[in-house]
Amino acid sequence: METPVFEEIDPVSDCDCPGCAHWRRVLPHSTPHRPSAHPAARRALALAALTSATLGVGHTAPALAAAHAPVRPGVPADEEPETPQGGTAPLHGPAGTPGKPSDAGKTPETTREEIIRRAQKWVDAKVPYSMTSYWSDGYRQDCSGYVSMAWGLPQNEWTGSLHTFGTRIAKAELQPGDMLLFHNPDNPENGSHVVLFGGWTDHTRTSYIAYESTRPHARRAVTPYAYWSNSARYVPYRYKGVVETPPATPPETPPVTPPETPPATPSQTPALPWTDPRRGGRRAAAPHAGAQAPASHGVPGYPGRAMFRPGADNPHVTRLGRQLVKKGFGRHYPNGPGPRWSEADRRAVEAFQRTQGWRGGAADGYPGPETWRRLFS
Repeated sequence: METPVFEEIDPVSDCDCPGCAHWRRVLPHSTPHRPSAHPAARRALALAALTSATLGVGHTAPALAAAHAPVRPGVPADEEPETPQGGTAPLHGPAGTPGKPSDAGKTPETTREEIIRRAQKWVDAKVPYSMTSYWSDGYRQDCSGYVSMAWGLPQNEWTGSLHTFGTRIAKAELQPGDMLLFHNPDNPENGSHVVLFGGWTDHTRTSYIAYESTRPHARRAVTPYAYWSNSARYVPYRYKGVVETPPATPPETPPVTPPETPPATPSQTPALPWTDPRRGGRRAAAPHAGAQAPASHGVPGYPGRAMFRPGADNPHVTRLGRQLVKKGFGRHYPNGPGPRWSEADRRAVEAFQRTQGWRGGAADGYPGPETWRRLFS
C-alpha cells in the first residue's frame, strides 16, 4: 500500500474564545478605506450593535462570534468560513489596474515545493480575503486567486475554470500542491470554494493540512477531509504543470568485510559502509556481482545512523532529503537537499517523526531504522 503523505501540525495561535473571534472579525485586515468585505459582516455588526444596546457591551462578542467564528475541531460554530469568489481576470498591478497581457490558458511548469512555498508566503503575510482586491503579486485575494497564485498561472482563474489546469485524481493519490475543488454551477458565489492540499495529518486520512484564502485572511489549518461542509462535492485535482521530482537512486556501495571484533550493539556507532576497518579506513574492494545496498538493522537501504550526523557528507543524506521533500516536508530547505547533513535535514526529519506520533527523544531529528522504514515504505 502506498505510504500516505504526512505533514507536521503547527498549533493554531489564534484564540477561539468569543471575544477574540469577535475582534478578528471586526478589526480591519486590509488597506485603509477598504469597503466591508461582505453583506453578512455588515448585518452581523448591526446585530451586535443592537444586542449591545439591549444587553450591554459584554454580550456583543458572543453574538457576533456565533455567526462568524471559523469552524475548528472542538470549537462550536454555526457554519464554515464563507468562501465566495470572483471570476476569471488578468493579473493586476500594484495600483489595482490590469497588468500586461498574459498567456491565458498556458500551463507553466512548477514543483510541489514551489507551490507550497508560494502558498505559505500569503499565509505568513496574512493576505486579507477579498473578491475585488489584488495583492502586490497581481493575484486576486480570494480562494481561486490564491490557487492561481500558488500554481503560478498566467491569470486569475475561478472555480469554474481551475479544473481545466488539472487532472482529476483519487483521494489516495493526493500529494502536497494538489487542490480540492468544489464548484457550484447553480450559484457559484454560494458554496464554491477551492483549497490546496498540504499533506495528511496522520495515517487515518480523515484530516489534512489545507492552505486556503478565506475570511479574514489566508490561512494554513487542519481541516477534515474533504472540507467542513459539502464534503462529498469536493473533487481532488493535480496541476498539469507540476514537475515530479523522482527519488534519488543511491549508488552501489562496496560490501563491508566484518571486522574481527564482536558485533556492535544497537547503542554503538556502526562502521562506515564504504570503508574497511582493517584497512585503516581505506576504500574496500570493488563489489561482487549482485551486491545489495546496505541494510543496517535489517532495514533495506538504511545505511546506519553514522551517515546522518553533523559533518556527514554522503549521497545517503541527499536521498533522505529528496524523499522528505517528496513526502511534503521540504519547507525547511532554503535551497533544496544536498549531500552535507544540515540543520534543515534534522528539522525535516523531526517534523516527519512527529507526524508518526513520536515525542521527546523519539523525535530527535536523526533517522533511525524505523524512521527510514516508514519514510521509504
